[in-house]
Amino acid sequence: MSDKHEEWLKQADYDMDTADVMQNSGRYFYAVFMSHLSIEKALKGLYHKSFNEVPPKTHNLLYLLEKIEKKPEQELEKFIVKLNTASVATRYPDDMAKLQAVYTEEVTNNILNKSKELLKWIKTQF
Repeated sequence: MSDKHEEWLKQADYDMDTADVMQNSGRYFYAVFMSHLSIEKALKGLYHKSFNEVPPKTHNLLYLLEKIEKKPEQELEKFIVKLNTASVATRYPDDMAKLQAVYTEEVTNNILNKSKELLKWIKTQF
């Protein structure tokens, strides 16, 4: 079996570290974007580990979870919905000033903390 899933996880960790750097530099909505990217890569690693095939080319975290047939506890599941929605706005911003108003330091801190908790859960599924 390929160890490609390990590369996905390595990149997921790197992206979460990048989210921290963005947070610390005040680039809050980019921190949210990188958090989503980290979780996406971790789920794709889990997909690869589970099926030994290339994961679907999607950014949709809910779709990936459904395909993997894993379900976190309710609080984390609600968070995934929130992070999934945030991804669209941060990936393709219509109005940067509005995003900056929404993703304050406090909001982003909460998202990063929950993302790290979610990443930890995903790693337990391997």
